[in-house]
Amino acid sequence: MGAVHLYTRALSATATAALNSVMSQHKSLQSAKGIAKKRNVLKRFERVELLKKHGLWKDGNRIVGLRKTKPEV
Repeated sequence: MGAVHLYTRALSATATAALNSVMSQHKSLQSAKGIAKKRNVLKRFERVELLKKHGLWKDGNRIVGLRKTKPEV
């Protein structure tokens, strides 16, 4: 067993809970409440769908080098 594993096994449940309560969580890792906000960058399939919707995509077009698109509001 490694020294780190022995140390963590030696911690009591109260000490572990105390360590966990002291640590904070970065805003980007918190719950899903932030998912609903507008994204500035679209994934490739979203860009293709948007181009099809605007009539700028034809079957047989290359998937690389797509035109710039702005997300719909």
